[in-house]
Amino acid sequence: MQITIHKTLFELITGDIADQETDAVVTAAHWKLNKGSGTDGVIHTRGGPQIYEECRRIGGCPIGDAVITTGGNLKAKHVIHAVGPVWRGGDEHEPELLASAYRRSLEVATEHKLKSISFPSISTGAFVYPIKLAAPIALKTICDYLQKEQHTLEFVRLVLYTREDDKAFLVYEKALQELLANQN
Repeated sequence: MQITIHKTLFELITGDIADQETDAVVTAAHWKLNKGSGTDGVIHTRGGPQIYEECRRIGGCPIGDAVITTGGNLKAKHVIHAVGPVWRGGDEHEPELLASAYRRSLEVATEHKLKSISFPSISTGAFVYPIKLAAPIALKTICDYLQKEQHTLEFVRLVLYTREDDKAFLVYEKALQELLANQN
């Protein structure tokens, strides 16, 4: 599914984040920036030790923030490590922290003058954020940023990993349709 948001092409697909050929791929990282499981584990394994070495030098990243490293052996030149919240029921600022992780990733991409970025569904794997709650937050944050902020992004992709949740694409597609309907 593709749409244009302001001047940026936005795409929703199923696939593997580590295979994307955008300027940067985002990984859902742990605040210590150590090799996690799920998306982060795949990024570190396929990207090689250069990514972890840069993460080790950076030392950590607050929840809701993002940092950038090399892409190592990945097709993408950069990895943006976004630290989303662990789901604890919704009463510990999880929605705000999740939105911040997406927004900060977009800001980091803009600071580095990147033209394209691919996101996974942050926090919905190992951090167990319910995908039906995460999808509208992710999409609204991305759309708001692309419409309202100065940026260099020409292409933004959201890559949904069907092995994690086989209904992920349908959940995101429905949330995007509802967001677009509410904007009109």
